[in-house]
Amino acid sequence: MESKLFSPLKIRGLAFKNRIFVSPMCQYSSTDGLANNWHLVHLGSRAVGGAALVLSEATSVSPIGRISPGDAGIWSEKHAEAFKPVTDFIKSQGSVPGIQIAHAGRKASTASPFDGGGPLEKGWQTIAPSAIPFDANYPLPKEMDHNDIDAVLLEFSSAARLSLQAGFEVAELHFAHGYLLHEFLSPLSNKRLDEFGGSLENRMRFPLMIAKEVRNLWPVDKPVFVRISATDWTEGGWDLPQSVEFAKKLKEIGIDLIDCSSGAIIPHVKIPAGPGYQVPFSEAIKKETGILTGTVGMITDPQQAEEIIASGKADAVLIARELLRNPYWPLHAASKLGVEIPWPKQYERARFSTRKR
Repeated sequence: MESKLFSPLKIRGLAFKNRIFVSPMCQYSSTDGLANNWHLVHLGSRAVGGAALVLSEATSVSPIGRISPGDAGIWSEKHAEAFKPVTDFIKSQGSVPGIQIAHAGRKASTASPFDGGGPLEKGWQTIAPSAIPFDANYPLPKEMDHNDIDAVLLEFSSAARLSLQAGFEVAELHFAHGYLLHEFLSPLSNKRLDEFGGSLENRMRFPLMIAKEVRNLWPVDKPVFVRISATDWTEGGWDLPQSVEFAKKLKEIGIDLIDCSSGAIIPHVKIPAGPGYQVPFSEAIKKETGILTGTVGMITDPQQAEEIIASGKADAVLIARELLRNPYWPLHAASKLGVEIPWPKQYERARFSTRKR
């Protein structure tokens, strides 16, 4: 039987050779936001391993939008130039380079996990839709005024233009995991009384402005994705019905795919994590809106991934930790599913074959 996981997917003018996408994974390995040899090898290895789309880590639109001082950034031509060898190599391996464009909002200015995590002792002033800290030990963010909102919109616009200059072909906007644009969406973090707070329409307003701006300047033949947290996993927060309405608006703008994750707007929330636990979100959004969806979260087994795509629950699987453990997971998955796919010629001598000997 023909594999759906290894069937091609065309979005606008881009052809993806399979449905396995590399999920953005923070590396905390940049200096002043610049990509370096670590990013070349890390992201390049996943392209060698057979993934169709290789998404960069959350890449900040500004210095204060970084989660930590080690985060990647895309706020100057120097940053674009640093990414160019990475995108060139990914393309040379038959994969598509994508960038996740982000702003961490009130969750910025933290130490990297390598340095213990948590807020920096001498960090920078964070910003958010409302002056509510992420947790008791986090600093108070500045409530964004209209000038701040205009400035962040321009930063996302500039970041998108620089991303094109860097050679990226897919832009993913990070509206999830408790970072700035998710903070606008969720009533748990957005207590504004102006046109950017209160009703669902108002809370969606600024994220939709950014999505529209990026979609309008991104080439018409190249896709724009949006990653969302489909639920906050707590009463009174953002939830799946609101995500469906948001996805409808994003589809109207011309967004091509919703990357469905969840959670992280507030700490200490119990999440029922388990294999495929977020698949129902991508399935529901796809069914209710007709937009393409991707799913992520504890997808580790090739047959599991195959079933998700074959049953129409998502159009792509985004894999993170399993690809950290094994950059060549797609090559192994093809063998287990009985699919013959090309290997890098340098690795041919070690390839698995599905042919009967």
